[in-house]
Amino acid sequence: MIILGVDPGSRLLGYGVIEKTGNHVRVLTHGTIRLFHKEYRDIPVDETTPSRLREIFEKLGDVIKEYKPHIMAVEKVFFAKNAISALKLGQARGVVLLTGAVHDLEIHEYSVTEVKSMITGHGRSDKEQVAKMLQMILGNQDFATADASDALSLALAHALALKPSGSIAKANGKKGNSLKALAEAKAAKLR
Repeated sequence: MIILGVDPGSRLLGYGVIEKTGNHVRVLTHGTIRLFHKEYRDIPVDETTPSRLREIFEKLGDVIKEYKPHIMAVEKVFFAKNAISALKLGQARGVVLLTGAVHDLEIHEYSVTEVKSMITGHGRSDKEQVAKMLQMILGNQDFATADASDALSLALAHALALKPSGSIAKANGKKGNSLKALAEAKAAKLR
């Protein structure tokens, strides 16, 4: 099963694609779609929004066409203090969801706390702890941005939520549900 994780943004959009076979997970790709270009510098941001939203649709669509994921895992909406930033993020997120729907992907949403808890075992871990755990599990990854790391985390969190049958497992809080537990088990085997 191929899973696409997406960390939506109005300037940078992270994506990560993994393949899950049984209990094995391997990275197919990850990266960042940069949505703010030099030529936009002297143009009011509101005037570039339609172009950036179209670019999300097109470039994320290209990733989907190339890697053919079955599922998209997207970060849930969070509450922002700045209403304008929240609106722009909502627009980008809407295009991400539309792109997934147009390509007939099954779409799942996860909060940042859920992802961090699944990856590190603690929902309040910082980005560096999450990235370090990804390195432990997946080997050395050269993340261009934190957005790419976050997107890969979303894909892995969804992979962890899956039962071997491919259906979603209910969160039961057992130690075996986090990547931290998998990393510890892998390290124990190497000793």
